[in-house]
Amino acid sequence: MIAYRAGHAADADALAAMAQQSYIETFGTLYARADLDAFLGDVLAPERFAAQLADPAYRFRLATIEGQPIGYAKLGPQYFEDFPADAACLHQLYVLAAHHGDGPGRVLMDWALDAAQAEGKAEMYLSVFVDNHRARRFYARYGFVEVGKYVYMVGTQADDDRILRLAL
Repeated sequence: MIAYRAGHAADADALAAMAQQSYIETFGTLYARADLDAFLGDVLAPERFAAQLADPAYRFRLATIEGQPIGYAKLGPQYFEDFPADAACLHQLYVLAAHHGDGPGRVLMDWALDAAQAEGKAEMYLSVFVDNHRARRFYARYGFVEVGKYVYMVGTQADDDRILRLAL
């Protein structure tokens, strides 16, 4: 049974391991090993998760089975240039491949939208890899629309991401 809860500082190591596994499952074949390792050791490092879990500017919601994370959503400060600084920003929504279709993505997305609305946000932004068709279809079902392009660095490789927006 999947349970949902807020993220806490003690989750940093397990969350990082789950995020790294999810990223490798989804994108691992796209990068040179050095670029992938650099990304995993920086953006998805336990230390980064620990810092964000302790930072009140970030909010996490975890999907767990027997206490172990199988997915999460992370809201944080807006980081896209030329878009409202006070808008909600979904930094990550990751679910392990074995649980795609089991519902945690939908529950986590619903939480993110509810949390943003509860904070009085009028819109939400996120970025998604241009060739991540599964994720793009998922966000389109919620009504997100493309409003820009974003270069997302994975090590030294520049990925072509799309910025999506949803009016809340």
